Parts: sequence; C-alpha cells; structure tokens
Amino acid sequence: MSYKSIAVNLAVDGSPAPIVKVAIDLADRFGGRLIGLAAADVPPLVATGDGMVYEGEIMQIERTEIEKRLAELRAEFERLVPASIRSEWGQAICSPTRFLSVSARAADLIVTGSDIGENVFRAVDIGSLVLGAGRPVLVAAKNVEHVPARIILVAWKDTREARRAISDALPLLAKAKEVVVATMDTDSDGSIRDSLADVAAFLELHRVETRTEVIVGKGDGDQLSAIARSIQADLIVSGAYGHSRLREWAFGGVTRTLLEDNGISRFLSY
Repeated sequence: MSYKSIAVNLAVDGSPAPIVKVAIDLADRFGGRLIGLAAADVPPLVATGDGMVYEGEIMQIERTEIEKRLAELRAEFERLVPASIRSEWGQAICSPTRFLSVSARAADLIVTGSDIGENVFRAVDIGSLVLGAGRPVLVAAKNVEHVPARIILVAWKDTREARRAISDALPLLAKAKEVVVATMDTDSDGSIRDSLADVAAFLELHRVETRTEVIVGKGDGDQLSAIARSIQADLIVSGAYGHSRLREWAFGGVTRTLLEDNGISRFLSY
C-alpha cells in the first residue's frame, strides 16, 4: 500500500504555501500525484436586524470575490508544485467540507492545515471531514512545511477505528525511524495488553519495528499529547471517535483534544 493520490486542502482565508509544501513532500516521498482543492460558498439569503436580506447583487459580488480568490490559490498551487510531481486542480463554489469529502473519492489521503475557522462557508470542518470522507486525514501542525513522520505515536484502542487508522497509516509507519504504540490501561483483566501485543506483532510483519507503552492515569487526550511530546513524536496516529447528533458531530474526549491540538500533526481515520 502507498499513497498514490494525495488531496490537499487550500483554505481560502489562509496562506497556501505551508500546507502545499507539506503535501508536495508527501507526494514526492510516495511517488504520488497531488490534487489541489479549494472551495468556499456564498451564504444564503438571511434577514438582518432591520428586516432586510442579502440581495442578488450582494451575493454576486461575494461570488465574484470567491472566484478571484480561487484563481489566486490555483496560481499559487501551480507555482509551488514542481514539474516532477503530477498534479491536478479542483475548485468549487460550495461548502468546502462537502467539496473535499466528495473529492476524496479520487485520493488515498487528504492533507489539510490546522486552522479551524468559524465560518462554515469558507473553512473546512475537520471533524466532519474525518468522519465523512471515507479516507484518512492528515492534519498538519500549524504553519509547518514538512511532516517528517520520523517518530510516530500510535494511539491504540481495541476498536474498528483504531484498526483502520493503523492500516491506513502503514505507508508512513513503514518509513518511520521509531514507532511507539500506546494504550490506556482501562481493563483489569489484561485483555488490552494482549491486544497491544497483537498490534505490535502485526506491525512487525509489515516490517515496522515498534515499542509499546501502557498509559497509566486519566488516559485522556492531554496525556496522549504530553507523551507524544516527551518522545519527540512529530505525528500522532489515531482512530476518530464520534457520532452525528442533530446534524452536528459529537466527539469523544481524545478525538476532541486531537482536533484542537494544532501544535503537532495528526493522522486520523474513521
């Protein structure tokens, strides 16, 4: 398995260079094509405090501004990507989360930045993307231009999501210098330790040398991040745990912490 097709999200309100450079490095590392994607939408007609609504002329002005920004992002993407890497471009005037989720059908991996904007018409909702795209999402740490993935912390829990994450991350794990698989000691019968040993054996069959750690204590997302920093990990691999509630995503504590922690790169699967 390898990442032969990598999609990268260029946020309309952010600087594209850092995340494009992250994606370029990954495409070069795995010999994959690179798909640049950008989208934003025009808000629907809404009433103001004076009882007025956005009229068609105002909406057309906003649409024109979005089209101009998308053209700028495309030009920057094409300028940054070297000729040695096969690349494509896609853009749309629609919800960026929806556009990236639909476009994920053409990719093995989605790469996006950590900036989480409040405006859903102009920023990707990373949580919804992870749980809806059907592809792993690499969320790069804020302003980094390279994700070496030399030391990787794998957050293990004996669930479908964690198994999926390890499988999806195998290309990165195989190239890492050090892989630490950590689990939270929540079972008194020792079954979690047995599952940890099975994961280590599985990874060794894929030529991934690992060591294992059992986290004692609260075992929350903050503790996981602290362990990642203590071993100088530059990537955390984790399953994403959440569900839809009244059209909004509700996340477990560890996933919520990882989504909010933009100081380290995260690889999330669902």
